[in-house]
Amino acid sequence: MTTSHTTLPEVTPGRRRWWRYVAGFLVLAVLLVVGGRLAWSWLNPLGEQTVDRSQPVLLQSIKDLSRFEAATGNFQVVVDLEKDANFLPDAIKGTRTLFVGAGGVDAYVDFSAMATNAVTVSEDRTQATIRLPRAQLEKPSLDNSRSYVFAQQRGLFDRVHDFLSGSPGDQRELYLLAEKKISEAAVASDLRTRADANTKAMLSGMLKSLGFTKVTVKYTDEP
Repeated sequence: MTTSHTTLPEVTPGRRRWWRYVAGFLVLAVLLVVGGRLAWSWLNPLGEQTVDRSQPVLLQSIKDLSRFEAATGNFQVVVDLEKDANFLPDAIKGTRTLFVGAGGVDAYVDFSAMATNAVTVSEDRTQATIRLPRAQLEKPSLDNSRSYVFAQQRGLFDRVHDFLSGSPGDQRELYLLAEKKISEAAVASDLRTRADANTKAMLSGMLKSLGFTKVTVKYTDEP
């Protein structure tokens, strides 16, 4: 009976060294890739850096206020502004912009406009009558964080003009139009009526806390 033996190939020292070189090269390549990515993210050669070189804020004036902020209304409007050329199609010349404008309008009562005899007190100091001017509306104040261009279509000429000018289209007209529409909505709302009622409640509560048992608050246009 004959027994066969399998002889394994002998690994020579030269081949062993070659595999070591390959393994070392792979490890070095991995280290270079990882180090390169870390260096790229740290140096960030294509990134942007914001530097604020604004000058200090200068206080120009201080104005004393003699008014009561009685109510605030929050409004939102979608401005749909379209500009067309007379004899060219919209694809060539023309723009249409949808702008979302959001902001608030304050209603206030100006106490400095009160007459000298606007407050009358009874002899026993238990009754008081006050005559006030009606509430007024402040200019709308748009919230930049909630106001934005929702969509915009521009013709070919407008795109080329914006590209050559190096700046996007001016949005001041959109803001002004949004403020105008919000102001009109505030006038049509019950914001001033709410402000008048809040002012009445505030003054009545304050004077009653001072000991007056009867407080009458009227407005200058009331009999």
